[in-house]
Amino acid sequence: MFTGIVQSVAPVVAIERLEGLHRHVIEMSEPLLEGLALGASVAHNGCCLSVTAIEGRRVSFDLMRETLALTNLGDLDVGDRVNIERAARFGDEIGGHAMSGHIVCSAQLEEREESPNNCRLWLSLPSHWSRYLFDKGYIGIDGISLTIGEVRGDRFCVNLIPDTLARTVIGERQPGDRLNIEIDPQTQTIVDTVERVMAERGH
Repeated sequence: MFTGIVQSVAPVVAIERLEGLHRHVIEMSEPLLEGLALGASVAHNGCCLSVTAIEGRRVSFDLMRETLALTNLGDLDVGDRVNIERAARFGDEIGGHAMSGHIVCSAQLEEREESPNNCRLWLSLPSHWSRYLFDKGYIGIDGISLTIGEVRGDRFCVNLIPDTLARTVIGERQPGDRLNIEIDPQTQTIVDTVERVMAERGH
């Protein structure tokens, strides 16, 4: 489980492109390396990946074909940066909302509205997923726990404070970029349950 509070931004220092598989190597900060072991879960832009090798500060992860197609991790090149969060431990403060690290789709950044000390991003979701969007609901974007500001059909916006822009890669995102999306699991469960009950009752 993850909290959606990004702990660090890490550079991609190497990519080995194999058939149906990419092996990404990132350089992690010393505090996040403490206790890190093979098989540990680390979220990259919100996508849960398992550690496959550790060499000093260089940590490797294997990305399968589905991950490359579904997320923006397949778009990365050496030198790009990713949001990093290690899996939450029992007793950790949940500063965001509970997240699984399972990306459901990517959303295109359509518009970026800038004003002093504020930034609003408008994104569009595939219609299948937009039914889980609600004003003031939770959503995970590139691994960041955010509150939805407004929903307009398949479009929605989030409002970002300067600290979020400074500490994560979302500050670098521009219109046309793909961002990883995780729908709040509790919202998805409630919507799916209500829809199933309504269908069973013939509504």
